[in-house]
Amino acid sequence: MTNLAYDSPAESETTAKEVDAMQALRPVPRISIQAFCETEGVAQPIERAGEDRRMAKAHLKVHMGGAATAIELYQSAPTPNLIILESRKEPREMLQSLNELAEYCDPTTKVVVVGHYNDVGLYRELIRSGVSEYVVAPISMADVVSVISTIFVDPEAEPIGRAIAFIGAKGGVGSSTIAHNVAWAMSDLFKSDVVVADLDLAFGTANINFDQDPAQGIAEAVFSPERIDEVYLDRLLAQCSEHLSLLAAPSTLERVYDFDQDAFTQIIDTAQRSAPLLVLDVPHIWSGWSKATLSKADEVVITATPELANLRNTKNMVDMLKRLRPNDPPPKLIINQVGVPKRPEIKPDDFTEPLGISPIAVIPFEPLLFGNASNNGRMIGEMDAAHAVTAIMNEIAHVLTGRSEIKTKKKAGLGGLLGKLAIKKK
Repeated sequence: MTNLAYDSPAESETTAKEVDAMQALRPVPRISIQAFCETEGVAQPIERAGEDRRMAKAHLKVHMGGAATAIELYQSAPTPNLIILESRKEPREMLQSLNELAEYCDPTTKVVVVGHYNDVGLYRELIRSGVSEYVVAPISMADVVSVISTIFVDPEAEPIGRAIAFIGAKGGVGSSTIAHNVAWAMSDLFKSDVVVADLDLAFGTANINFDQDPAQGIAEAVFSPERIDEVYLDRLLAQCSEHLSLLAAPSTLERVYDFDQDAFTQIIDTAQRSAPLLVLDVPHIWSGWSKATLSKADEVVITATPELANLRNTKNMVDMLKRLRPNDPPPKLIINQVGVPKRPEIKPDDFTEPLGISPIAVIPFEPLLFGNASNNGRMIGEMDAAHAVTAIMNEIAHVLTGRSEIKTKKKAGLGGLLGKLAIKKK
């Protein structure tokens, strides 16, 4: 029944299987974690787990060395919320070393053991002795986050809403308009509560697009973080329809809006506890807070128009987000304003080829439809429910909520576009 599990080197890149496994995991609360590893094969996935956005609030430190190293450290230091301990010892010796370590641990400290013996009897004995979980090596990054989440996330807690961040590859590409219309489609199609947060405090257009003029909004929340809770946030929300609420931007220049990196974190966390869907309308800027917001969102949607500068910016954003979010799928892409008269354009297939992603939607240039909707403070679906663009917005809503998949097309060659980009960079 007992067999030795051998180490396998940890992969440097996240596999598709790991990405899928990570999608269902919930964020880990603000806890301290220390890991004591005897092999690189265990240390590497733990270190990679610490870089995942779901572990953003946790403080993780990895030490090389097993139980003896932990005992030496905790003789003079307090124990953290969680200890992850790797041990290659045989079951009897492992239990003995854990008993020695227990003498230096606080009663509230949880312990996860990573062992190399697949032994049911050992597992039962460890659980009986107070160990929270026993995992057999080799382990993956998803295994690490899953175990921690299982221990510290209350299964009875209210589900956390899904945060979807929209950002444009350039200003004026229609990212905000699409974000607002998709949010409205989600609330109308699925009868699910949706909160739209307009993060462009100086020039936000959500209040115009939804025909709202609330006295309070997101500015009150971001400048009074100590007051933020579900009750206070509910007072700041403007009701746009039965299932759609807006956290509006003031859209004034009476003050400057320079924020710390985590300025919107508490607002987003609170909003996610208030509604199953949170749409973040992120302005086209690159700052500490916008980078942090995009890196922590459940889904990122980039809107671009079919031009060379948009292609360059989209490529840079896709590459950066892949580095910031290595354990998540790549961002979604929407190509907007296709078919502007007399404008030289890059064909959608040529646009997406260097990006390595397929667009979830290609939206034609319809200035009359969008202009009338904006001037009347209405959504596209309210203006013309039978229009082809309304169907596109509905399909985007289905894709972003996981109710349908992206329809992929065969990609055409890019020709000289990449060379053109390279020349412009010199």
